[in-house]
Amino acid sequence: MNQTIVLASASPRRSELLESAGIAFRVLPADICEDPFPGEEPVDHVLRLAEGKARAASEKTDGRFFLGADTIVLCDGEIMGKPKDHDDAFRMLKKLSGVPHEVVTGFAIYDRERDGAVIEAVRTKVYFKQLRDEEIEAYIATGCPFDKAGAYAIQGGAAHMVQKIDGSYTNVVGLPLCEVVEQLRVMGALPQ
Repeated sequence: MNQTIVLASASPRRSELLESAGIAFRVLPADICEDPFPGEEPVDHVLRLAEGKARAASEKTDGRFFLGADTIVLCDGEIMGKPKDHDDAFRMLKKLSGVPHEVVTGFAIYDRERDGAVIEAVRTKVYFKQLRDEEIEAYIATGCPFDKAGAYAIQGGAAHMVQKIDGSYTNVVGLPLCEVVEQLRVMGALPQ
């Protein structure tokens, strides 16, 4: 039985993670507004966006299972999405310097046949070393921060900035792979 999985994301990192688990899928990015609602809690925000992306993709193509995800960085109550420009990236990295923060990824798997979704948020605590301004500038100059929540990629040039993590590494990359694979199995999208 072909249970087509559609990844509602243009993120190459999410695709790489699913490929690393041997999961067959196709990509159909969902274009939805990602602005937070006034007063919306951070976890509610990522869960809403993840489900919104999965459902939006399901309206554009065939398939049964649709996987949406959204990742944010939380530091001192601020939701850090993707930086707008150089100054925003510098501000974010300076704020993360030397303090722990949380990476929260919400994911949703929408099953069109059952017209229902499993929605979950995974949290990982990340500890950055104290960063020098020159390190931040050098990292920004690579261009890496601009399409990443919190202006960094743990799997890339920012790996040397991270002292330790508590929780899922793949969550920090952008998709909590262990939890996603388990839910896909439970829902029947993957063999038991």
